[in-house]
Amino acid sequence: MTHTWKVSVDLFSTDDTDSPEHLTAAHAVLTTTAGNRIEGFGRARLNPTDRDVPEIGEELAAARALRDLADRLLRATSDDISQVEHQKIRLAR
Repeated sequence: MTHTWKVSVDLFSTDDTDSPEHLTAAHAVLTTTAGNRIEGFGRARLNPTDRDVPEIGEELAAARALRDLADRLLRATSDDISQVEHQKIRLAR
């Protein structure tokens, strides 16, 4: 049996040139075949002394969102196992 889970990552960036800080945010969403959703969030901030390379900020924000998503999925899995086993379970990262 094969199941396909979908992950989407949306990126948001501040384009306000008057703002002293450039911020990129990412929102990752995992949708299972059963319709369950888990979300993760990440941000990246441009150091004012660094050169502005948007792709780097997007990569960092997306990586942080996906890491947050993975952590939330591990917590959901340990909660599910705890319910089946009737004892507290903690999965390692």
